[in-house]
Amino acid sequence: MQMVIIQYLFRALQSSHKTFNIMLRRVFLKNCLASAAIPLIGFQATGSDQSILLDKSPFNLNYAPHFGIFKSHAGEDFISQLNFMAEYGFKSFEDNEMRMRPKAIQNQIAETLDKNGMMMGVFVGHKIYWDQPNLTSGNEDLRNEFLKDIRSSIEVAKRVNAKWMTVVPGYVDLKRQEGYQTANLVETLRRACDLLEPEGLVMVLEPLNPRDHAGQFLTKIPQAYEICRAVDSPSCKILFDIYHQQITEGNIIPNIDNSWSEIAYFQVGDNPGRKEPTSGELNYQNIFKHIYKKGYQGILGMEHGNSMVGKQGELAVIAAYRKVDNFL
Repeated sequence: MQMVIIQYLFRALQSSHKTFNIMLRRVFLKNCLASAAIPLIGFQATGSDQSILLDKSPFNLNYAPHFGIFKSHAGEDFISQLNFMAEYGFKSFEDNEMRMRPKAIQNQIAETLDKNGMMMGVFVGHKIYWDQPNLTSGNEDLRNEFLKDIRSSIEVAKRVNAKWMTVVPGYVDLKRQEGYQTANLVETLRRACDLLEPEGLVMVLEPLNPRDHAGQFLTKIPQAYEICRAVDSPSCKILFDIYHQQITEGNIIPNIDNSWSEIAYFQVGDNPGRKEPTSGELNYQNIFKHIYKKGYQGILGMEHGNSMVGKQGELAVIAAYRKVDNFL
């Protein structure tokens, strides 16, 4: 019926003045095509919304969404969300909570990732202490608890085909000078590497900004670089969270260059707000171009929220990554 109406109106337009006729036909055709495509997409989208969803090509870099970021389109079901990510060009996925999920869910996730040719990104590998010293304290009980968590995380990594797990050393020990804390941390991380190296797995140390996570011991990239060099293992590297480092120290591209040999993973979020790229002050197109030119082939985790709610917010996330990924 739609096409009959369109054809009728076109015939009517053809009787008008030639220049005015051409102008009207162009505008009318654009609007009609947008209207006709609405049932295929499943929501009331504009023409620009449709172009976002119609572009399903792979990205230049390997961005990894998390559960919840596309749930307005895909629903609450984890498998549906993973399928949506894959359909719209995302080649990886990360999940901080993976270690705590039931084995049956872990297996389902692994099967879906494999079916879609997707990679598993980071998950948190241990209990994080947000308000008391942990790995910096030298406390043997806390060290053994951490190593036990790493052992269990190795099994999770095998189950979901993961390579990386996030490690946050915990709260600063106000009773010990920084050098002693660093030495305690390095010793613990070396023991963890004894477990990880035979499995080909990597723990990535994540410095956190002091505004959102006041009191954490590890805050800066040069500090993480120093620790990784002291541990001296392929299983202990840096998780460079660009959002955290913009707040803590800025100087993003030079710090990427200076710590490049120890970086194994990136995470993304704009500042202020910790939302998708283009929502804040960071020039992510330049940053991603720089990372790409350096030959990075790893994952960039999308550890941020959406700047707008609902389906329009999710479209804004996809559009933002299409924009900043357009650097070639």
